[in-house]
Amino acid sequence: MITPTGFREYDARWKYPDDINLPGITALGLGLGTQMYRRGIEPVIAVGNDYRDYSLSIKNALMLGLMQAGIQVRDIGPALSPMAYFAQFHLDAPAVAMVTASHNPNGWTGVKMGFERPLTHGPDEMSELRDIVLNGEGVARPGGGYEFVHGVREAYLDDLVGDFRMTRPLKVVCATGNGTASAFAPELFRRMGVEVVESHNRLDYTFPHYNPNPEAMEMLHDMAASVKASGADLALGFDGDGDRCGVVDDEGEEIFADKVGVIMARDLARLYPGSTFVADVKSTGLFASDPELIKHGVTADYWKTGHSHMKRRVKELGALAGFEKSGHYFLAEPIGRGYDCGMRVAVEICKLMDRNPDKSMSDLRRALPQTWATPTMSPYAADTEKYAILDRIVGKLTTLPELAGRKVAQVVTVNGARVILDNGAWGLVRASSNTPNLVVVCESPDSEAELRQIFAELDAVIRSEPGVGDYDQTF
Repeated sequence: MITPTGFREYDARWKYPDDINLPGITALGLGLGTQMYRRGIEPVIAVGNDYRDYSLSIKNALMLGLMQAGIQVRDIGPALSPMAYFAQFHLDAPAVAMVTASHNPNGWTGVKMGFERPLTHGPDEMSELRDIVLNGEGVARPGGGYEFVHGVREAYLDDLVGDFRMTRPLKVVCATGNGTASAFAPELFRRMGVEVVESHNRLDYTFPHYNPNPEAMEMLHDMAASVKASGADLALGFDGDGDRCGVVDDEGEEIFADKVGVIMARDLARLYPGSTFVADVKSTGLFASDPELIKHGVTADYWKTGHSHMKRRVKELGALAGFEKSGHYFLAEPIGRGYDCGMRVAVEICKLMDRNPDKSMSDLRRALPQTWATPTMSPYAADTEKYAILDRIVGKLTTLPELAGRKVAQVVTVNGARVILDNGAWGLVRASSNTPNLVVVCESPDSEAELRQIFAELDAVIRSEPGVGDYDQTF
């Protein structure tokens, strides 16, 4: 049993066992192995799983299908998604499959996969895989095998920290929401000489406090409370599979990840002037307008949201880094390897703090030009309807002469519609690639009042579609 909508733009996600069962997962493995042979990929794959209670069963079913397809499986055990990506390099494996539902709530499962490191499947690869699986084109071949590989976790942590040690005292709230990052992040900080304030760092796949997602205000509020209670210098929080990082500063201010990206970009631009940075369409306009970045000759490129889209764009442009509002950051050579790794981001933020010993995180936040922005808000839209709904909304938005009393300067339609006003304010509507939702974000460089007006008028257009339901959060 496999529901077709589980094959998404850049990974696979299903409700389990409602939308896919274990034989369906095995068929997915057979299809993925068949795809490797079709594309001439050496038949070796690194496979990991997150800590959810059903992920091991899913991984075993997936590996069975891969072995049936004639693939040599290298099982790295429980892992973060970026540890699986690291394993591709560490083990010189041409392919990767990571069993995870990422930040989706319990009851979801999925697979993030890729062939050409550090890239992961994009729309072309996903539609090819979907056709192989749903049309029963998977081919069984001899030569499959299994090996459990020990020591990848330790090699991953060694690679992240290297010989770096803090030279200033730094006290960090480490928030993992009881997810898989609980088995990695506290040790990572201690290896760097960071004082750790533990926050929900016990592995517990029931997620008793909140679903680990550093884009959700619930998690950010909890991180802020921990900072205030402990007097920490900042809080760093990680999602369910550890490929994203969220930040709260020393004053308990929740800094949205795109603004943290600008803080990091400023620091990196001083070290690597003339760099190109890619930002997703949900991100702040500051990547293009910030005077500090302009001073260091930075080129800003706004691109499609989604970890596979962003990884590909960073590689294509030879960019130094890519930043997503969701907290996926893609740090390329010489900093990282180009894949999204929340642990790498945490290390680089600690290094940034070490390079600015006289500054707090709130100082770095206040140094940015002020803008007012919404959190990422997701109104319900069924997977089978959301793209058609979005097309109609985009059609309406592209004909708007003005929004919130301002002239529309440009509508960027690379991923949904980002309506940009004559003062640089903007509002975005796109379809979520992972869940049955639309995604809405707005920003104003002028005032909160303008921000609220942009959202109200944008929401009125969205509400003209009867298939759109309630928001998951508002502001």
